[in-house]
Amino acid sequence: MTVATPHRVAVLALAPVVAFDLSIPAQMLAAVETRTGTAAYEVRTLTPDGSPVPTVNGYGVTPQGDLSLLEHADTVIVAGTRCPEVLDAGTVAAPVAEALRRADRRRARVVSLCTGSFVLAAAGLLEDRRAATHWRYAQQFRRLFPAVDLDTDPLYIADRGILTSAGGAAAIDLCLHLVREDHGSSVANRVARYNVVAPMRDGGQAQYVEHPVREDAGTSTARARTLMTEHLDRRLSLQDLAAHCHMSVRTFTRRFRQETGLSPAEWLASARLAHVRHLLESTELPVDDIAARAGLGSGANLRQHMRTTLDITPSAYRRAFRSATPASARPLSEDERVRWRRGWPVPSHGGGRTGV
Repeated sequence: MTVATPHRVAVLALAPVVAFDLSIPAQMLAAVETRTGTAAYEVRTLTPDGSPVPTVNGYGVTPQGDLSLLEHADTVIVAGTRCPEVLDAGTVAAPVAEALRRADRRRARVVSLCTGSFVLAAAGLLEDRRAATHWRYAQQFRRLFPAVDLDTDPLYIADRGILTSAGGAAAIDLCLHLVREDHGSSVANRVARYNVVAPMRDGGQAQYVEHPVREDAGTSTARARTLMTEHLDRRLSLQDLAAHCHMSVRTFTRRFRQETGLSPAEWLASARLAHVRHLLESTELPVDDIAARAGLGSGANLRQHMRTTLDITPSAYRRAFRSATPASARPLSEDERVRWRRGWPVPSHGGGRTGV
């Protein structure tokens, strides 16, 4: 019996590294096992020359290797750093920049956590891409890297194979997203439960800036989000949602965006897509039925929605992530998985279940 090789993850630490960021990939990904009980990921920490580095938290970290670990990594993660060369000057050592560019050229999945996005931008990997970073460093980032489309609202952003996260605990959200990409929502949910965190948080950084919106009774829009989640198949107007929260439409719309970083329509679209993914992974329902349950109308509309948001067809997604893949459904090849992770179109090969 052939034993699957663990997905190799290399985490780059530049001094002084943010210890919290550095710890998250190993903590979140180490909890993932294959169906045979073996580790799904091998996570290794590296520094440019393999030497120990100080953290911003006052202690040092001994890595497991140097930049050579990036040469064969399937996923490369750059942890947050307070390195003055990176944050103040927007530059990074040439060997580091070239190692990251080589990883990108060979289609490794490239990820940054928090201010790790400064490192990717300094290496030239984020030009003409959308990217996220910690909200506190947004003005600094825009000054140093005007060619990058910085968005401080989302918790994380995926753009053509490069993923960037906001600050702090957003790294957890992004690591769960990686698990969801590789192994599906059910596995990601188990990892979240093991680590006692939410499988998928609402909204973005807007709720975590210096003056967050209070969740006082009568002012929060959480009741509307609960209503939408419980009735994804219903068309609820802004008037319905505002009335459910005892607010005017104008107040409701403003507070909803303040609390989630999204408009009600954007939040609902995300919730519907999450439900679609769950049903594709866990049921044999035809696409038309899934579309109806998720409030997307027809199967054709669902297919278009998935192509627009994920660049993948329902049948290809189901082949990749069904818990018990039907014998007639051909699994995605490694090349197809790489294409999907990087946000490129995945060809449809037919087959699979009727209605998909």
